[in-house]
Amino acid sequence: MCGIVGVVAQRHVTPILLEGLKRLEYRGYDSAGIAIINEDNAIERLRAPGKVQQLEEELNTKPLNAGLGIAHTRWATHGEPSTRNAHPHVCRDKVALVHNGIIENHAELREQQTLAGHEFTSDTDTEVIVNLVYDHLQKGTSLVKAVGAAICDLEGAYALGVVTVSEPDCLVVARRGSPLIIGLGIGENYIASDVFALLPVTQRFIFLEDGDLAEIKRETVTIFDAAGAVVQRPESTSKLSPDMVDKSGYRHFMLKEIFNQPQAVADTLEGRVHNGQLLDGIFGHQGRDVLEQVKAVTIVACGTSYHAGMIARYWFEGLAGVPCSVEVASEFRYRRPVVRDGTLFVTISQSGETADTLAALREAKTSRYLRSLAICNVPESSLTRESELVLMTRAGPEIGVASTKAFTTQLVALLLLVIALGRRTGMSTEGMSNLIAQLESLPAKINLALEMNDCIAALAERFVNKHHTLYLGRGSMYPVAMEGALKLKEISYIHAEAYPAGELKHGPLALVDEEMPVISIAPNNDLLEKLKSNLEEVRARGGELYIFADSRGNVSPSQGIHVLNVASVEDPIAPVVYTIPLQLFAYHVAVLKGADVDQPRNLAKSVTVE
Repeated sequence: MCGIVGVVAQRHVTPILLEGLKRLEYRGYDSAGIAIINEDNAIERLRAPGKVQQLEEELNTKPLNAGLGIAHTRWATHGEPSTRNAHPHVCRDKVALVHNGIIENHAELREQQTLAGHEFTSDTDTEVIVNLVYDHLQKGTSLVKAVGAAICDLEGAYALGVVTVSEPDCLVVARRGSPLIIGLGIGENYIASDVFALLPVTQRFIFLEDGDLAEIKRETVTIFDAAGAVVQRPESTSKLSPDMVDKSGYRHFMLKEIFNQPQAVADTLEGRVHNGQLLDGIFGHQGRDVLEQVKAVTIVACGTSYHAGMIARYWFEGLAGVPCSVEVASEFRYRRPVVRDGTLFVTISQSGETADTLAALREAKTSRYLRSLAICNVPESSLTRESELVLMTRAGPEIGVASTKAFTTQLVALLLLVIALGRRTGMSTEGMSNLIAQLESLPAKINLALEMNDCIAALAERFVNKHHTLYLGRGSMYPVAMEGALKLKEISYIHAEAYPAGELKHGPLALVDEEMPVISIAPNNDLLEKLKSNLEEVRARGGELYIFADSRGNVSPSQGIHVLNVASVEDPIAPVVYTIPLQLFAYHVAVLKGADVDQPRNLAKSVTVE
């Protein structure tokens, strides 16, 4: 969501800040801004709605040169996207501040501050924080103590970067609930909400813990924990390189990431299976002992990751014989679920910073769950650091907001977990070897699906002027249909809904006519004949069908029925393979409609607010 960058250095920092903002654009945002402390010890600020490019154009006409600065890309929560609501926010030309997160008691604080004489220049919740810091500075305290005092009055989530004219060589940060990292340089240091922002200048990072406060200068970094004690946080070296975050000749990041899936799946399997066997230790040193005790699984996730969990439920129960429930994270934390003995709590997140999923994990730690396991794509994320067991997906950087390779690698990781649990629940050696062989065949199967690209691009032309569509699937293909519908609505803005095909006659059939295209996923499994009957219900009402069908399934095209044949694939891994053409379809429709494929409106890559 919102992005933060900050630098304290002996050189001009604006180019570093601007490049950092550009590298955070993939997260989603609606405005951007920069504030610096200039040579005259005064705050200079530039803000602009829209893309970072617009801010860059303004900086070309009004350069900001200084050795200390903060910058921000905003994803609107309080107040419309506009210059006045863009960060950084400033109080009386003395303090500048950037903020990710939401302050839940901002209305109460705003009322108090208005009575005390503060004049508000924005509609944001953030402005109350910069006013609090200013008020504490007026008492003669240092910036780090002023920020520490200010956050005591805040309820909600925040990652903060703060500078003041009274300490022009100091940058203070704080985090609770929203991610924030410190980058380490030589004679200069940095902050950001994401390592990608700082890769051109450093690969050395400190990941702040929840509740941390830090004072950052050119030569020193001092970190205080939630109790106010000075602490040392470990330094990590990122293996990512700056050139990993480029399009590599593809038109969009999303297309690159779709075509990167064979390699991403292969990377996720590497070192985890060998000679038809699942290797020990892939879930950490406690993993095998914990899995021996598992009697049930609860999966908690959001969005695309939730769909991965829904698919995995069919695997856990059908292949491993392990009861499995799947929960939407934003709802789970407000329920009081009954926890079975021996239940493994599994969270799934691409970024590892999804606020609802993190909150659910923290809530689960107060319950009777056996252990927590995170399936995640970012090794240094809050989710991986707070979970007891971890399985990384190794998808690599995913820049497109609409998740593609993160989803398919999540499915691969989940199937590895199914096999590990199946080993305990009595799955035969032959059955496990067969599943592993299917997993190892996936890169080649995905490549075959990618060869459908041109046919799918042609099909997409029929949808440019559509406004609604239905997706249908049965069994594990129902959540695949949900994921396909989500992709289409995310990036093309066509209203798409998914249903179990057998539910058509219980309501959705009322929507079907010649103007409502119906997309169906039809693998060659034991539900195919029942699915064909459901599709006949659509044709009888004049609906036009677009079917992604197994080439062995004898699904034939005819008047009003368009068939795209998918290479034959075994049932357990079919959800992974059938996802690929649905991703390509959504992509090509969005391109034809002229939509911003990588940064769809109103959406963010990493959802760090509730």
